[in-house]
Amino acid sequence: MTSSSSLVDDLMAQLQGAPLQQLSQQLGTGTEQTQQAVAAALPLMLGAMGQNAAEPQGADALLGALQRDHNAGGGFDVGGLLGSLLGGSGAGGASAPDGAAILGHIFGGNQQRAETGLGQATGLGGNAGQLLTLLAPIVMAFLAQRVQAGGMDAGSLGQTLGQERARVQQQGGLGGGLLGSLLDQDGDGQVGMGDLLKMGGSLLGGRR
Repeated sequence: MTSSSSLVDDLMAQLQGAPLQQLSQQLGTGTEQTQQAVAAALPLMLGAMGQNAAEPQGADALLGALQRDHNAGGGFDVGGLLGSLLGGSGAGGASAPDGAAILGHIFGGNQQRAETGLGQATGLGGNAGQLLTLLAPIVMAFLAQRVQAGGMDAGSLGQTLGQERARVQQQGGLGGGLLGSLLDQDGDGQVGMGDLLKMGGSLLGGRR
C-alpha cells in the first residue's frame, strides 16, 4: 500500500512551510540549510529503523512502541506536534514525547556517530543532535499514523521500513551516504555480517 511512495518524501512534504520555519528558528539556521539537514536526517533515521525492523523482535518492539506511545488518534498533525515539542518543557512536558529516548532506540550505541556525521555533512555542527531529537517524535507519530491507516502488523511494518532503507541506500545522496557509513561498522566500505551483528541489539535495548 505504501511501497509506491517514499516515506521520506511523504514526511518531507508535510514538513514544508511553517514546520520548517519553526525548526529553523529553534536551530538558529536559515530555512534552506534546515531543509537540507532535514532531507539528510529523515533518510538516516528511517533507514536505521528499517535496519532494526529487519529483525522480527525489532519490528515487534517498534510496532508496540508506535501503538502504545505514538498513536495519533485522529491523525498526524505535524504542526501541533512540533508546537508541543518546542513548548513542551515544564508543565506541558508530559505531553511531548521524549525525542532523546527515541533516538537511543533508533541508533543504539551509534547515536553519537549519527549526530556527528549529520552535523559535519550539513554544517549544523552541535545542532544536529537537537534536530534529530525534534524529528524523532515526528517520525514516530508519522509511522504510527501509517500503521493505523494501513492496518499494518509487525511483518508489514518491517517490510515497509526495509523497502525504505533499500530505497535510501539506492538513491544515495547525503542521507544515503550517512546511513551507509553508519551501517558499515567496521569501516571496510561494505555492510557485512559483522556489521549487522553489531547493529542487532540497538532497537529498544530489548525492552518491552
